[in-house]
Amino acid sequence: MLLLHGLWMPGLSMGWMARRLRREGFATSVFAYPGAMAGPRIVLPALSARLRQADAVVAHSLGGLMTLEALRRDGFPDVARVVCLGSPLCGSGAARGLRTHLATGWALGRAAALLRRGCMPWEGPAEVGVVAGTRAIGFGRWFARFDGPSDGTVAVAETRLAGLADHCLVDASHSGLLFSEAAASQAVHFLRQGRFGPDAAVAARMQARRPV
Repeated sequence: MLLLHGLWMPGLSMGWMARRLRREGFATSVFAYPGAMAGPRIVLPALSARLRQADAVVAHSLGGLMTLEALRRDGFPDVARVVCLGSPLCGSGAARGLRTHLATGWALGRAAALLRRGCMPWEGPAEVGVVAGTRAIGFGRWFARFDGPSDGTVAVAETRLAGLADHCLVDASHSGLLFSEAAASQAVHFLRQGRFGPDAAVAARMQARRPV
């Protein structure tokens, strides 16, 4: 199984999740890449080489977009399931907002275009599930107006790409998804079953009833 980190995070940021998955019996390997300094043109060929040896992926934030782009482009039928943690697969409002701020617009680097536009609706053979956070603590609130629940950086609506096998909500911030027991448990359930666990359905109903 291959693990991918997000935009400004090092490969070590996936360490807790990797250990948690290994305790469940999964063999893990981390694909570390220069998130902001290298865009898809540079990252995707290297990622594709690693995906040839993977049967599943767990990816945080930008890592999820990179993964789906690589799978869409090159196939990889052996990759059966992908879990995206807080990935703005439909495009990031915060990333689009950053574009108008001269002091911070550079921060997205060569990944800016992918983050702003997101991915095409998923039609590949791999089952893709998204774990989205609902604890609104993060920098994204400074650059985007979230009309619904968010993890503080990515809106839940931005994670609901057409073609997903499943989607669930957990009480975690964007970076907190990397250390969330609930997120890890749901990732394990999806990797084994192709669907999230029953707690996800309960959380979704509770979130739907919560006032915006």
